[in-house]
Parts: sequence; C-alpha cells; structure tokens
Amino acid sequence: MKRLTIGLLVVFGGLLMTPAWAGLKPGDAAPDFTAQAAVGGKDFTFSLSDALKRGPVVLYFYPKSFTRGCTIEAHEFAEAADSFAQAGATLIGMSKDTIETQRKFSTEECRDKFPVAADPAASVIRSYDAVRIAPTASGETVSERISYVIAPEGKVIYSYSDPAPDKHIENTLAVVRKWREEHQN
Repeated sequence: MKRLTIGLLVVFGGLLMTPAWAGLKPGDAAPDFTAQAAVGGKDFTFSLSDALKRGPVVLYFYPKSFTRGCTIEAHEFAEAADSFAQAGATLIGMSKDTIETQRKFSTEECRDKFPVAADPAASVIRSYDAVRIAPTASGETVSERISYVIAPEGKVIYSYSDPAPDKHIENTLAVVRKWREEHQN
C-alpha cells in the first residue's frame, strides 16, 4: 500500500507540474487587455483589441526578463520579428516584470524589434491561465512559457506551452503564415 501511495503521489505530482494543463486552448476567447509596454526602451500602452484590428497577434508569456531561456527566446523572436510583420502579425511578449525592467529588456534582448509588456500584478497572466504552477526557487509566482496566436476576431487559434524556448518562434510563425494564406483576399 505504501508503494502504491508513493507511486500515485509521484504520478499526480508530475501531472501537476506539466504545462499541458496550463493555458487557453484553440477556440477559446482571448481575454482583452491593455498593458504598459516598451519597445526600443520607450513606453506605450498596448491594447490587444487595437492590435487585432490590424491582424493576428502573437502573445507570448515568459517567466522572467534577463534569465537564460527568456533571453534566448527574446533573441529568436527579434530575429524573426520582420517575418511576423511580413505575415501581418503583431508580436508582443509579456512577463510579470516591471515596466522599468521591460524598457531595458526591450532594447538589450528584444533588440528594439518588438514590444514587451509589464504585468507585475499578473492579472493578464492569470486571465490567460498562464501562471506557473510551481513558484520559482525564491517563492515568486511567474508565468509559464506559453505562446498564443490570436485571430483578429479575438479567438485563440494556437497555443503552445513548453519550458524550453526552442519551438515557440517556429511554431507560432508557421500558424500565422497558414492563417494569412487562408485569409488573403
């Protein structure tokens, strides 16, 4: 019995840690939001509803600016920013960091190519069900690494959750290109 209990705890505990439970699913309504954001070190107010008027939005959540994985992901999104723009998509990253941190991150790691939004109260992160289940080693709550593609009508058409930054850019860009191909006039 003790062995079974330990086994169930390991399996159940492992399931709680999996990001597959986190996040909105394709077909879900994307919660509208406005947030303080920065691009090229300059502040502005990002509005999802305004951005959707121009086409699909790639919204990606990441745990913490200036950490290894988040820096890699920002560099890769920066390299692909022109491709997202050519496909008609707006790209924005978001973390729980302050706007002061995002100003610096937008310049140094996003290379002035795309904005990052500040969500220090994690209200947008919560509305997108993107809160990391396990807090960081310091006990801080942060977001999962999860990427969404949101269609202009406000529906999630793709979500991808993986702690590794590797496939987020490639996958979201492929979805945006496919969407564009299907919706060209």
